[in-house]
Amino acid sequence: MLHSAKCGMLAMTDPVWKMDSGEPIMPKGMAPLLMLVLLLLGSCAQPEKTLISPIPSPTHHVSRITPYKPPDEGITLALAGDVMLGRLVNETIRARGPCYPWGDVLPLVREADLSLVNLECVIAESGEPFTPPRVFYFRADPEAIEVLTLAGIDYVTLSNNHALDFQAPALLETIQHLDEHGIAHAGAGSNAEEASQHALLEARGIQVGVVAFADHFREYAATESTAGTNIIPITLDDRHFHRVRESIEAARAAGADLVVFSIHWGPNMRHVPTQEFEDFAHAVMDAGADIFHGHSAHVFQGIELYKGKPIFYDTGDLIDDYYVDQAHKNDQQLLFLVYATSEGVERIELIPLLISYMQVNRATGAVFDEIYQRMGELSRAMGTEIRQEGDRLVIDLPAR
Repeated sequence: MLHSAKCGMLAMTDPVWKMDSGEPIMPKGMAPLLMLVLLLLGSCAQPEKTLISPIPSPTHHVSRITPYKPPDEGITLALAGDVMLGRLVNETIRARGPCYPWGDVLPLVREADLSLVNLECVIAESGEPFTPPRVFYFRADPEAIEVLTLAGIDYVTLSNNHALDFQAPALLETIQHLDEHGIAHAGAGSNAEEASQHALLEARGIQVGVVAFADHFREYAATESTAGTNIIPITLDDRHFHRVRESIEAARAAGADLVVFSIHWGPNMRHVPTQEFEDFAHAVMDAGADIFHGHSAHVFQGIELYKGKPIFYDTGDLIDDYYVDQAHKNDQQLLFLVYATSEGVERIELIPLLISYMQVNRATGAVFDEIYQRMGELSRAMGTEIRQEGDRLVIDLPAR
């Protein structure tokens, strides 16, 4: 992993953004006011925690435990959903530096052997907004790549509904920045062949292949001659599904001991996958994937252990500037730590998180309990039991 910059922390609460048309946005005039507040608070290296409009104090704190260590032949994968570095996050990075968005979660991401996220924006100066017009366009300055490098992010999925927000030039510039900084990627490219290519990662002698798809926007799909994303409909019809099977087989043939299937799918704020989505995920695992990494809903969904292999139907968000919907509580998130050997996954740990003012921190007290209860209920409905160990939620997989 590539690490840089010593980061202090500054925790904030109570986001103030607004939602429209099912997607989070910010009201006009908020950016200058927020940036003035951030600048008055000081630099990213400042060690103090400053609270702005604090929420009520948690009822209690959870005790920290010694992190689980995989066996000598195993690795730790850190999985998360959307990392959106545009809009107010981008402005905050300019003012506070690239460590700021990570809060106290930075060590957890750094310590993992491999970390995988969905990059929900382009990192570029080039490009013009996609037409016909979109409601939301996400773009970050080229310097925002440091947010990824200082955390040691090893892989980003590019197959999502914002990869072509500023058309082909911005997507290709993003890929160039990722390549220059040694961050692997999959799911988008200069043509359909490149967009369908897998990524191959290595840690402690274990090869991890990642294949990436999205089910929207279809107009962002790469073609034989144009840049775009790796789009697939959610169907078991072999006219389409054969691409899933072939991608997994290609990653395995390239030497992958473990294959992660990553997909950006479904609508915002869906807490429970439909039967159609469950059937698709089962078919993906039957096609040879070891880990199913879903994202797009902006909220986490339950975890299913299907034939001894984990399906993360949706891993929610990790970094964003989105309005908090009080019904959906999309500020409450999780980091997914997966412990695996070359034979498969052995243990899963979930770290409850709270996103506030473009910064993610570990959840405590009543927020921790609420995340635990909700994820426990969602997963129990899928036959998966979750227990608490100190500051972590744990799933033990059955012995193979």
